[in-house]
Amino acid sequence: MIKKLKIGFVSLGCSKNQIDSEIMLSYLNDAGFELTSKEQQADVIIINTCGFIGDAKQESYELIESLSNLKNTANLKKIIVAGCLAQRYKEKILEQYPCVDAIMGVGSIHQIVNIVNQCFEKDKVCCFEDNTKSSISGTRFLLNEPYSAYVRISEGCNNKCTYCTIPSIRGIYRSRTKEDILQEIKKLERSGLKELNLIAQDTSIYGIDIYKKYALPELLKLISSETDIPWIRLFYCYPDKITDELISEMKNNPKILHYIDIPIQHINDSVLKRMNRHGNRKTIENVISKLRSEIPDIVIRTTAIVGFPGETEEEFNELADFVDEIKFNRFGAFRYSREDGTPAYNLPDQIDEDEKINRYEYIMSIQQAISLDYQRSFIGSIQKVLCEGFDDEKNCYVGRNYANAPDIDGLVYFSSKKAIQTGDFVNIKIKDSDEYDLYGVQVE
Repeated sequence: MIKKLKIGFVSLGCSKNQIDSEIMLSYLNDAGFELTSKEQQADVIIINTCGFIGDAKQESYELIESLSNLKNTANLKKIIVAGCLAQRYKEKILEQYPCVDAIMGVGSIHQIVNIVNQCFEKDKVCCFEDNTKSSISGTRFLLNEPYSAYVRISEGCNNKCTYCTIPSIRGIYRSRTKEDILQEIKKLERSGLKELNLIAQDTSIYGIDIYKKYALPELLKLISSETDIPWIRLFYCYPDKITDELISEMKNNPKILHYIDIPIQHINDSVLKRMNRHGNRKTIENVISKLRSEIPDIVIRTTAIVGFPGETEEEFNELADFVDEIKFNRFGAFRYSREDGTPAYNLPDQIDEDEKINRYEYIMSIQQAISLDYQRSFIGSIQKVLCEGFDDEKNCYVGRNYANAPDIDGLVYFSSKKAIQTGDFVNIKIKDSDEYDLYGVQVE
């Protein structure tokens, strides 16, 4: 085994991909490799790619091309490509990028040490284990500060939305056991975890495969009773799967933040049907109404796709009007990306790219005004904020309140007369805001 090599690692894409990266880094660290953030010093660089949509694929390809130059100008000897892009385009990567020495699928992350070693024994290494049978769990080498972490409660997806490549990349839906999840969370808590972010392709159906029921409320109760983690945040709950039991647990459990991510993708029934989304406009309206009725301060985050094949101007306007009417607290739009291998790829009436951009800019301009009004509603209030450090450029501390999820939402900038440690909770009186961020001062 080669142990003195310096390993560089680049993780692209979503939080689920980051967890895969952290599991691989843990294996490499335990095996005695030296991990380095300096690409110029690395003997081996592993790129955990994203291959979900066009922009992400392009970023991954450009990074491979860029790092290949280090083989001529630095210490770099081997390049390993992992992740979703590798899973989708193994042959293309090997053909177009001779600089790549090893390629591995998403089901092979537990083989990373063997793959690194084999790079120095073989000309090309390919490792694609069955991604429906590989373990979802694993010890992690955290890339971020330990006060906030994502925990994946399941892998894969059975929804088969017509625009989405995830089922072909990540496989069928597979839940982890409650005991396995709890064990990981307790370990993270011992490292200082304050904010737990639960993720999956669809968290709302957690447990349906192994417990034959929606077991997310039970999981939340277990985590809350067995740990002292004060903030638990939910992502990716599909609107047609949000049950009364889940809403009740969110309402009555003080550890669960009043924040939920609900990807709707559209509101027009015809578009939703072409997307093969479950439920319809009425389903979405009902769950939003129920959440806001039961939990008045709930923060609802969602995403929508504009420019889906066949989306008429009237259908787009229905979506834009809905966003204006409902006033989501957090909203992000995506331009439809035509992905080979998906049913939507061959749908008629593909939308022109310029028109997609126009629709994207229009709907986001609507949301910008909504966001500003919502942000201003915090002015004068006192918010519990998780400190994330000191911003040298703004010369103040920075953190997040319950309404701001890590990486995707805004921040809270605040001053304090005393030193605040990263990971501490502080009370902040909000003095000002803009479209995305809040500004305040610490109070006792």
